[in-house]
Amino acid sequence: MSARWLRARRVVLPDGERPAAVRIENGRIAAVEPFGIGGTDLGDLVLLPGLVDTHVHVNEPGRTQWEGFATATRAAAAGGVTTILDMPLNSVPPTVSVAALAEKRRAAAGRCHVDVGFWGGAVPDHLAELPALHEAGVFGFKCFLVDSGVPEFPPLTPDQLDAALRTVAAQFLVHAEDPAELGAAPRSRRYADFLASRPPAAESRAIATLVDAARRTGARVHVLHLSSSDGLAVVAGARRAGVHVTAETCPHYLTLTAADVPDGGTEYKCCPPIRDAADQEALWAGLASGVLDCVVSDHSPCPPALKCPDTGDFGGAWGGIASLQLTLPLVWTGARARGHGLADVVRWLAERPAALAGLRRKGAIAVGRDADLVAFAPDETFVVDPARLHHRHPVTPYAGRTLSGVVHRVWLRGEPTGTPQGELLTRGAA
Repeated sequence: MSARWLRARRVVLPDGERPAAVRIENGRIAAVEPFGIGGTDLGDLVLLPGLVDTHVHVNEPGRTQWEGFATATRAAAAGGVTTILDMPLNSVPPTVSVAALAEKRRAAAGRCHVDVGFWGGAVPDHLAELPALHEAGVFGFKCFLVDSGVPEFPPLTPDQLDAALRTVAAQFLVHAEDPAELGAAPRSRRYADFLASRPPAAESRAIATLVDAARRTGARVHVLHLSSSDGLAVVAGARRAGVHVTAETCPHYLTLTAADVPDGGTEYKCCPPIRDAADQEALWAGLASGVLDCVVSDHSPCPPALKCPDTGDFGGAWGGIASLQLTLPLVWTGARARGHGLADVVRWLAERPAALAGLRRKGAIAVGRDADLVAFAPDETFVVDPARLHHRHPVTPYAGRTLSGVVHRVWLRGEPTGTPQGELLTRGAA
């Protein structure tokens, strides 16, 4: 590949935003120089590093009718996301063994528009397989402390969580809700009923259980999709005490509130649920203070019928929101309204997710990193049209919303996206 330059009057670099020219050579960033050097001029567009989404449910193999590598990664590329890490469920088989990982990699080979890595799963009957799975290249392990929603991925008890944390020195990602604090799933169209069944105490109590386990074992743990101010307070206290805990939140918690969810609006259902405006503002403050490390999509699509659109039944509907293509404009729209800049958004959507997963070549425009780049128009607006989304099923709670920020061009290792050119990543080699 011959060397070439991209230049922009606004380039978001690790040390701030400034005019710069970026030299691309053999898929990597070879130099970052002053703007005056020649090359392709991006005009008024801002050059960002490719985003990293460490929480994506691709669902292939086994539930490819829900989503798949071709459609999920096409949506990612359209949204400026150049690296995703696939969750071990809801594929069948889940990624809980070396054989299942091999099957997942076969399903993904030659079909990905962006780079893809894989998390492993920690479930009760496969804890002895964690070391071999880690050695095979997964980036860490996900587990649940509550019913996952699919029978092939059961939760861990607190004792099993301790055993898993002691089995292998790896990053553990935890869906932290306490089953003892959950009510029965209400067969109801009323969102208030569903929200009451999964109270903030379920989250904060489970996070406390996780923190205690991390303190005892010295393990590195990560709280997935944090939704409440109560849970945030537990994370903050644990970090002050020196526990190795990180945490993420998601665009739906930063963009939507319970007041936005209409009765019967099951396209808004997710677990933990979308909460009130006070929780939302606490999450934004947690991002600003660094208690929350990153924002990831928790892209979890399903066939439209599983959302129970005819009945609007929150108890029966699948819980998950598909937003992989929209993460950048959703977060940017909310961030700029609160006085944050693009450097903050890049930190939350690229730098810190890459660091969480140990993706040393991703997440920043810097010499030696992969030339994963996004040309972004922060002041352009658009209205979310489900027909223009690239994930498999056009179901979204954001339909009709006006958002700021349009992705114009995306490069993966220096090449424009648009074909299945993504690589399958392994821990330690990415």
